[in-house]
Amino acid sequence: MKKYSSASNYKNERQSVVTIGTFDGVHIGHKTILKRVVETAKKENLDSVVLTFFPHPRMVLQQNSDIKLLNTIEERTQLLEKTGLDHLVIHPFTHAFSRLTALEYVRDILVNSLKAKKIIIGYDHRFGRNRNADIEDLKEFGKTYNFEVEEISAKEIDDVAVSSTKIRKALDAGDVETANSYLGYNFMISGEVVRGKAIGRTINYPTANLKLKENYKLVPKNGVYVVQSQINSEKIFGITSIGTNPTVGGKEKTIETHFLNFNKDLYGKEITIEFLKFIRDEETFDSVEILRQEIIKDEKFAKQYLQERE
Repeated sequence: MKKYSSASNYKNERQSVVTIGTFDGVHIGHKTILKRVVETAKKENLDSVVLTFFPHPRMVLQQNSDIKLLNTIEERTQLLEKTGLDHLVIHPFTHAFSRLTALEYVRDILVNSLKAKKIIIGYDHRFGRNRNADIEDLKEFGKTYNFEVEEISAKEIDDVAVSSTKIRKALDAGDVETANSYLGYNFMISGEVVRGKAIGRTINYPTANLKLKENYKLVPKNGVYVVQSQINSEKIFGITSIGTNPTVGGKEKTIETHFLNFNKDLYGKEITIEFLKFIRDEETFDSVEILRQEIIKDEKFAKQYLQERE
């Protein structure tokens, strides 16, 4: 898959099948649509193209928006690459772009830049300045510019929308198993291991303190989870605590992972944590010793869960 940082950078003379969307999560609903795009392109001897946008439109048009996304743009790119697409265009979403008329968008982006011969899009797709054009307008443009529009049905679109909503709700509730079933992969977060307060070391449970690069990345609800990670090409399991460490008077939210049977220096390394199972809510304990006893129970739970998964 070739990647482009804007539609104007897309240099390819072959005609294409294009689909357009945010594709946050690249979940099982999205994959149904993407599979259709890839298969149609092969059948009709065209190139398959996804046009997506970054930043998310709400980040640009609603300055106070606290939108949280299932994927960073890097994660979204990696997941889309696995679908067999020929081309991924990540077009910058700016105020100027949002002011393009429907005609300018179709003519300049879809036709002149992306060489669209067929567009596969949802029945509720809207585009152009103030989102004032719809799929019927797109079909009319198709007559002018000689491209076909294939409409994704209401049911298929609703399935995709429901999946995205359910994934976010599940993660907000700590239900990572349901989220993973809709995603078709384990929900993940990535970041750099930074120095924390090293309290875990004092109770013989050292942790890797993860600092996320992107503040728009959704983080599951506060609590303790069974997780896995790839470190030096080796799969390592652990328990991750998300929260403020109230037992030791913490104020800032942290993401700390104690890896099982692994105790190497990870400071400064970029790692990815995949969530497997929720263990318990964040709690305030009367002492650090009681906290340590609870972590022993968490570790026992994790090992039992992982043994049953084998």
